Amino acid sequence: MILWLWFCWGFSTSAGQPDSELMARYLEEELMADYSIMEQVARRVPRQAKFLQRLETRPRMSEFTVKSTIISRYSFTTVSCTMVNSGSEAHEAVFEMQIPAAAFISNFTMSIGNKTYYGEVTGKEKKHKSDEKARHKKPPSSTDGRENGYETFKASVFIPRKMQAKFLLHYEELLQRRLGKYEYTVSIRPQQLVGRLRVEVNILENSGIVSLEVPPLRNSKHKGNGKVEGDVSPPPSTVVGHTKTLAKVTFNPSVVEQTRIARNGILGDFIIRYDVNRELSVGDVQILNGYFVHYFAPTDLPPLPKNVVFVLDSSASMVGTKLKQTKEALFTILQDLRPEDHFNIIGFSNRIKVWQQDRLVPVTPNNIRDAKKYIHNMSPTGGTNINGALQTGAKLLNDYIAQNDIDARSVSLIIFLTDGRPTVGETQSSKILSNTKDAIRDKFCLFTIGIGNDVDHRLLERMALENCGMTRHFQEDEDAASHLKGFYDEIGTPLLSDIRVDYPEDNVEQVTQNFFPNYFNGSEIIIAGKLINRTSDSLHVEVTASNSKKYILLKTDVAIDLPSRNDIRGVPGLEDGKGDKNYIERAWSYLTIKELLNSRLKSDDNQEKDYLMEKAKSMALTYNFVTPFTVLKMREAGLHSEPLQEEFISPSTDGIGEKLQSLQGHKAPPGIRRQQDKQRIKISKTSADGDPHFVIDFPSSKFSICFNIDGEPGDILRLVSDHKESGVTVNGQLIGAPAPPNGHKKHRTYFSTITILSNKPERSYLEITPKRIILDDGERLLLSCDRSAIVRSRSLEVSISANSNITVTIRDTISFVILIHHYKKPAPYQRDHLGFYISNSKGLSSVSHGLLGQFLNHEVKLLQESLNTSHQQVGQNQTEALQPNPTNTLKVKGRLVPVVWKQRRIYNGQQEVDCWFAKNNADKLIDGSYKDYLASHPFDTGNSFGTINSL
Repeated sequence: MILWLWFCWGFSTSAGQPDSELMARYLEEELMADYSIMEQVARRVPRQAKFLQRLETRPRMSEFTVKSTIISRYSFTTVSCTMVNSGSEAHEAVFEMQIPAAAFISNFTMSIGNKTYYGEVTGKEKKHKSDEKARHKKPPSSTDGRENGYETFKASVFIPRKMQAKFLLHYEELLQRRLGKYEYTVSIRPQQLVGRLRVEVNILENSGIVSLEVPPLRNSKHKGNGKVEGDVSPPPSTVVGHTKTLAKVTFNPSVVEQTRIARNGILGDFIIRYDVNRELSVGDVQILNGYFVHYFAPTDLPPLPKNVVFVLDSSASMVGTKLKQTKEALFTILQDLRPEDHFNIIGFSNRIKVWQQDRLVPVTPNNIRDAKKYIHNMSPTGGTNINGALQTGAKLLNDYIAQNDIDARSVSLIIFLTDGRPTVGETQSSKILSNTKDAIRDKFCLFTIGIGNDVDHRLLERMALENCGMTRHFQEDEDAASHLKGFYDEIGTPLLSDIRVDYPEDNVEQVTQNFFPNYFNGSEIIIAGKLINRTSDSLHVEVTASNSKKYILLKTDVAIDLPSRNDIRGVPGLEDGKGDKNYIERAWSYLTIKELLNSRLKSDDNQEKDYLMEKAKSMALTYNFVTPFTVLKMREAGLHSEPLQEEFISPSTDGIGEKLQSLQGHKAPPGIRRQQDKQRIKISKTSADGDPHFVIDFPSSKFSICFNIDGEPGDILRLVSDHKESGVTVNGQLIGAPAPPNGHKKHRTYFSTITILSNKPERSYLEITPKRIILDDGERLLLSCDRSAIVRSRSLEVSISANSNITVTIRDTISFVILIHHYKKPAPYQRDHLGFYISNSKGLSSVSHGLLGQFLNHEVKLLQESLNTSHQQVGQNQTEALQPNPTNTLKVKGRLVPVVWKQRRIYNGQQEVDCWFAKNNADKLIDGSYKDYLASHPFDTGNSFGTINSL
């Protein structure tokens, strides 16, 4: 095989123009990879090796390995690179690695021959000459190159002849959720083919991993990436494996596979995208060794209306591809606006051109058509009046908000796009910033986009930061249209506004930002902090926010000390961790430093800037992070240093099994919270619960009556029917279960779903099961029964006590309580089910009906015939004398109903109910028969026999 390769190489040399350097490196790698083959051709190698040495003018990269561990969105990445100088004299080797701009370098070490140099993070000082700088090496830098979203770390050394150098780079990053996915990216650009190239990523997400995908390699210049049009398969040699909470992804291309992807060794970006299980709740709160991190990303929320002004640069510098791609993106964005949105467009150069003067227009087919025409006719000309454009846009939006009766919870924003620096009007950045801030006055947010290399990045970044927005920068040669559309997709669907996350002040300290003006679909809010009281067994969390017409309050208690059910010892990639790497503490420090940097960037007070700088520098030094205020200096480890080993940084797992708690699937500690919740609420005796058992309480008569309904599985019973008057209807659907042995029943039935419908003052309904609640009052909201929460709209309030009960209050005069019955180890005749209780019926009319509703405004008399000849009303104090008498009778609407005395346990588990029991499916007690109370579907609002309406 080797002889054949040499023959082919020689033939190609004489016949054409071969890439002899590539072939030489390939042959050498193949020879070094198999020592048995090496021995077989030993007589041939020395002669050719001299030629290879002359051909190879730079050190060869023999190994490039990336190993990463991601725990709960926080990534630890180690890059290991070995370079070999096989030449006869010293050569310079350059190690370059593109890392995410949001990441912090935490360590760097290199070994050259028998000497080791380690990176020491120190505070940045004024530039000065260093006597300690070694003659044969240059210090590493993370600012030598910059691409969109990435920085280039670079270190160069001279490697003596016949020796090698090894580099180890460590960096950390908290992954951000965008468009519903977390994206972890590794840049693979070794600039040459590599004998051993491997990327290994281990992911641990206790909430559960969903939608894991590995797309083809991405090359920002779209050249040499080997991607076939429409190809969505992972790169060659990629192996993906995962369980519910763990995933391992490896990429290990051979030299031949690398050649097929890119002959120059620039393979591209290796990307992993994934998301975690989540639902509407306070989110995931994780606690470890005195620190906590809180991830909040609710789903299934209706979008809020938007009032948006697009401010677009149409100056002469936008000519060509930039303006063309901007127009393409805007055409798509306009098509994605929703009917409830309002918008306007401003084009600016040295002149300011407003599409619709002094107003925002609604989204209609005609308005979208006219807006596209306006954008299509934009032509590049003139200079760049950034200040004037922003002042015009802010005034337009401010006037619209002030003069129109807009939805109080709608989201207003400006999207500003430019490719240059201010050249017309106000050109001083500080003035533009202050003018923009004064014009916006915290009433809406500003989102900025820069295209190309001529933009003032700092100006756009500060404008966005100071006005609660975000900024993006795209290169001119990139697909700007898709990037612009992607950025709009991030902010185009606001779900919540004015979000505030609170924790007890005496329990936490040094909490990161906890107020957020907006939450956009597909994103995530992250808060972290320190615990003051480590002996506490729980952390109380409350989230308040606005959603369309609703005010939302979510709350829960997160248990701190839990059984070891999340122990991650033995997870691949974590077993070799050295040093104490509390990933939650590092996530807190990462967020805190980022916020300090942003605060300093926004500040105009020099004293405040210095304070923020010193605070950020101190924390960066504590956690060994390279930031704008710290620098990595190389120190020699000493004459007798050990050879550099591949020590991959991994977080410690000490105590995770006891301290880590994800609220996904969290339940209150048994026997504690549930009892407290049930004791706290008021539950009346008038109810339908259990098999089902009905209880009607008559406080004025001082007694209760009860009855059973032996329905069929699937039956929908009308419990309260007052649709025409108060607008309220309550239906309960039955589920079946086998009857207990030796019983007289063929089967049992329970309520599996309670549906509450109301059409006054507005249409709404609640569909409640033991696991979830659907609230729809024109907009759909999904709530989980195992999360405590309070949701209010104009006429409705839903209060959830986790895994215990739901209280529904309508117009403050009608209250229902639904108990949730869960069985840990259900018997065959048991099913998780619901109980329905009427707590306040003042708002129901005197003609309300239903199995329970018909008794709310009617008196029932208890008659006694056997003790005396005259009928008399019997009070509760006489029930003991009446208990054995079989001839007791109820008088209901002129009907006589025989009853017997029973003692029944009410299903809140707190008391027994003494009641008069009517047999035979409440025959003669209720109007008609129980079959007259069967609804045709859960939303049937018919309130008289034979009448069916639907909400």
